[in-house]
Amino acid sequence: MTTENAQPTDNAQPTEDTQPTENAQSAQHARVLFAELSSAPISADMALDAVSHDRAGAVVTFCGVVRDHDGGRSVDRLNYSAHPSAQEALDRIVAELGDTHGEATLWVSHRVGALSIGDAALVCAVATPHRREAFALCSDIVERVKAEVPIWKEQFFSDGTVEWVGV
Repeated sequence: MTTENAQPTDNAQPTEDTQPTENAQSAQHARVLFAELSSAPISADMALDAVSHDRAGAVVTFCGVVRDHDGGRSVDRLNYSAHPSAQEALDRIVAELGDTHGEATLWVSHRVGALSIGDAALVCAVATPHRREAFALCSDIVERVKAEVPIWKEQFFSDGTVEWVGV
């Protein structure tokens, strides 16, 4: 998937290049500003700044963060691993959903590598003219990423045990 912002950075600011243009908004598919797996930190603020524009009546963000517990057990940290086809699966999801939401602007990223408690693992932002579409599209993207993108979570528990999730 060709994206307009190839690397996430904490200093990501919307620029004229990332603001939807009249032609982009009248196209038959959503404008995807960013859809990547990332070893660099990601944030909801980064995604919100990228998708916000004057034509958007609604901007919805989702930020899935690493929590300190799972199944009643204390978690110290995580490591996410992605299959080589994971980026292709992410591209397919945003293309399919974007094709049905022509006025949407999208930003989605899933982390790979080592993450600490509180780090953002999955971030999605959607800007649309109306709230219902923004909520639905953001939810659809998140649910499909979790279900279809081959990413595995390795959890490191406080008791020294390790567990793989999604394998």
